Amino acid sequence: MSNFSRRRFIFTTGAAAAASIVTHACASNNSTTTGEQAPSANPASNVSTVANAPKVETTKAKLGFIALTDAAPLIIAKEKGFFAKYGMTDVEVIKQKSWPVTRDNLKIGSAGGGIDGAHILSPMPYLITIKDQVPMYLLARLNTNGQAISVANKFKEIKVQLESKALKEAATQAKANQKALKAGITFPGGTHDLWMRYWLAAGGINPDQDVVLEPVPPPQMVANMKVGTVDAFCVGEPWNAQLVSQKLGYSALVTGELWKDHPEKAFAMRQDWVDKNPNATQALLMAVLEAQQWCEKLENKEEMCKICSDRKYFNVAAADIIERAKGNIDYGDGRTEKEFPHRMKFWADNASYPYKSHDIWFLTENIRWGYLPKDTKIKEIVYQVNKEDLWKQAAKAIGVPEAEIPTSSSRGVETFFDGVKFDPEKPEAYLQGLTIKKV
Repeated sequence: MSNFSRRRFIFTTGAAAAASIVTHACASNNSTTTGEQAPSANPASNVSTVANAPKVETTKAKLGFIALTDAAPLIIAKEKGFFAKYGMTDVEVIKQKSWPVTRDNLKIGSAGGGIDGAHILSPMPYLITIKDQVPMYLLARLNTNGQAISVANKFKEIKVQLESKALKEAATQAKANQKALKAGITFPGGTHDLWMRYWLAAGGINPDQDVVLEPVPPPQMVANMKVGTVDAFCVGEPWNAQLVSQKLGYSALVTGELWKDHPEKAFAMRQDWVDKNPNATQALLMAVLEAQQWCEKLENKEEMCKICSDRKYFNVAAADIIERAKGNIDYGDGRTEKEFPHRMKFWADNASYPYKSHDIWFLTENIRWGYLPKDTKIKEIVYQVNKEDLWKQAAKAIGVPEAEIPTSSSRGVETFFDGVKFDPEKPEAYLQGLTIKKV
């Protein structure tokens, strides 16, 4: 859509940017910018290919990631030797500067200097398939929960929290003064954009009329809040925790409160790569699933955060990652939670399983906000992109008990924090029932 393609991607160059947001060089859908190489450490010592490893067509794959805690399964699969264990001994895990860069590198593929697959916002494989005409496969969900909507300290007085209604008067006043409130999101049509839009609309705030939504790369969110170029943002960890630790703002909510155990990032690859390398794809999936199981265990959280905090990955203090990874939430406004059930999950409660019903919601919301046309054949495209059958195959190969493998493509009717329900069998009815929308 024209709105999608004209979105400018912005970032802050640091304190010197003062109060201006600088246009990111990779803004255009037509531009192609390579990611930043993260030279991965050697896999864990004494790793040898196991007996049940597939006979891979290639040992090489280039996988992108953004500096977010939910990229941990790919990083851990590399660093702990899970990729090598299943025969993928030459996997590169490559840092991407932004989601548009991830998209552009997937479009050109590794043959053109890009990447074969990525840690990615769940709607993006669909947007790339539909808009950019580069067919993608969504192979696994990497996590559920674990994001937050954070706001500037100035909103503590009006207690902006799970309900966004308190923000409505401030947004109206700011608009009247021709200084509209700005909210940072990471990619138009992506998960963070959709969480921000849903939250605002639930409080009677039209995200396209009452505020300004600005795309900002995840690692630049805190810097933008610091210089005052955004008043709120939605992003994954560790950036919300870092905002709190620097006392620059607070988390109004964590997104699991918005929608319990909501789907978030995915592991996706180019369709042509998967079709050409089915066994290598199986090996990658086996490694990623095993890494997700490893990341889920509480006793591994400290090591996971230490590995991910390294300069070549997140380049942040491990202390900014660990507490929220454990489910210990300091919102920054006096509220705290310990062992919160809405913590980021990598494996528990079927977090890894790519339910088609969730992808139906993502496409429906993209239609709601005008990113996709109303006549998009939702179920047809979901069945084309979502490869839950490959997930099941990989899960069985690594010995996941039959009882832990979902038998349905749907998690059923979902209920949001405001009482709205989504029936994946009736997405049109859901759309019709929404008050604030573009469609």
